[in-house]
Amino acid sequence: MTEQRSGTPRVAVRRPHRADARRNFDALLGAAREVFAESGTSASLEEIARRAGVGIGTLYRNFPTRQDLFDTVYLGEVEELCQAADEVADLPPWDGFVVWLRRFVDYVATKRAIYESLNRDSETFRSCRVAMYGAGEPLFERAQAAGEARTDVSFDDVLRMITGLTATGFTDERQRDRVLGIALDGVRRRPAG
Repeated sequence: MTEQRSGTPRVAVRRPHRADARRNFDALLGAAREVFAESGTSASLEEIARRAGVGIGTLYRNFPTRQDLFDTVYLGEVEELCQAADEVADLPPWDGFVVWLRRFVDYVATKRAIYESLNRDSETFRSCRVAMYGAGEPLFERAQAAGEARTDVSFDDVLRMITGLTATGFTDERQRDRVLGIALDGVRRRPAG
């Protein structure tokens, strides 16, 4: 685990040191996200290697088992979610929270694709949850402190609502953005009168 700006622990994927190996590793993770989202956890590892532009041997050198690939994809998503919190920390409070929440929606889509394959009792899974909350909750609390988010709503409430809304999927990104906007209207505090 590493630290983020606020000092909250965060997770990190262990990438290879050599630049060429790191590029292959990252290409495999990106391809795996896409293929798992399209085809689920039974997706072809050969298809993942093909999309990453590497041979199947390179995939197996980096991820000896399918479970290793699932875990690393999930860990990578959480890592990016934590990094996104750092990237939006200097935006106005409401804007920063909304930008981060939109990234959370992408995370939910990947998690849904591989959820059944994750060991939810593992220390890694618990660490990921702590890191994700540690990244997003300060953004939400900052929006609340600025008077832009309702104070009778918790961060956990918002994440559960967004997770529930995204569980069924959307016909396209425009519909996803509309539904997310409707949900956020319920979270945003409006001035009286």
